[in-house]
Amino acid sequence: MPLYHHLGKIPPKRHTIFRKENGDLYYEQLFGTIGFDGMSTNMYHEHRPTQVKKILRQYSVAPKIARANNIQSYRLRGFQIQPQDDYLESRKAVLTNSDCTIVLAAPKKSTEDYFYKNTDSDEMIFVHKGSGTLRTVLGNLTFKYGDYLIIPRGIIYKIDFDTEDNRLFIVESRHPIYTPKRYRNWFGQLLEHSPFCERDIRRPDHLETYDEKGDFLIKVKKQDEIFDMVYATHPFDVVGYDGYNYPYAFSIHDFEPITGRIHQPPPVHQTFETSAFVVCSFVPRLYDYHPDSIPAPYNHSNIDSDEVLYYVDGDFMSRNDIAPGHISLHPAGIPHGPHPGAAERSIGEVKTEELAVMVDTFKPLMLTEEAMGIADEQYYQSWLE
Repeated sequence: MPLYHHLGKIPPKRHTIFRKENGDLYYEQLFGTIGFDGMSTNMYHEHRPTQVKKILRQYSVAPKIARANNIQSYRLRGFQIQPQDDYLESRKAVLTNSDCTIVLAAPKKSTEDYFYKNTDSDEMIFVHKGSGTLRTVLGNLTFKYGDYLIIPRGIIYKIDFDTEDNRLFIVESRHPIYTPKRYRNWFGQLLEHSPFCERDIRRPDHLETYDEKGDFLIKVKKQDEIFDMVYATHPFDVVGYDGYNYPYAFSIHDFEPITGRIHQPPPVHQTFETSAFVVCSFVPRLYDYHPDSIPAPYNHSNIDSDEVLYYVDGDFMSRNDIAPGHISLHPAGIPHGPHPGAAERSIGEVKTEELAVMVDTFKPLMLTEEAMGIADEQYYQSWLE
């Protein structure tokens, strides 16, 4: 996200002497992406961030593939994923390819005994149910229903939940997650036609700083494996930082829909992008206002991308028999469109209260064993009349 941000205390110049009150140096760390060409942040630690005491174990969390080459449309009943106490154990990969993995999670407990760092992927966490605080090495963000949490790869974090009733829709991206470039000018500022602006982006506002030595467990994800690493100092020992690479939050309720006289194509709902997929937000909005408009979407062919739609709330006008937490998968290569009767029902309607998150990937998605356990095998026949 191209917004400069800083918290805590920092020296006037990068890579210069910055001392504590006792005369010792703070330890500078450049936290960057894409070599030295992407967004970066300079942080300053109480202790060296390199002190590893032990590596306890290494184990796989790779998705188990059930259908590698798929052309069948599916509905997944997401709320059938059972809650689990542990945050990482609750994360169940349902769809995956070499660019991203789509995960459902229903964690009951906060992360207390460990910190977590995903070095494989940026994470986009959509909060369907629950509230709490995302605590990170670069500061904290409170969250609630409808929030997107964007966590760049390499961020060390914990999540504190207010209750045990939590549902998360997560996309792990092997490519950096950005705001759509067509919404930004050449300086990175969001333009007037953008459906959101910088005022809607919530940046970390509280920096936890601990000057502590001991045994601190960080679960580090690398190449679909978890490494249990014990560090000698508290990971949250940053006294200050500045830059562009940090976690942030954006609420789907702050997305301002773009409407028109006739049905608008899905890109008007775009919220985030990578080089390998896009994310769209479908929010309550007025329908098309041409006197002969058909508000329901037209049939269209997924020739170059798989379409995943995660249903959050409301009555999704183009689908029959859809409930919160359901996921529809419409794979590349075949057309899809509104269910029988949906187009006729939409004529004359003036607005929709639907709320959904869409992920369109440019490579085919594979279904996992977890997905097949909650799959509707007859969904592909639901267009028959």
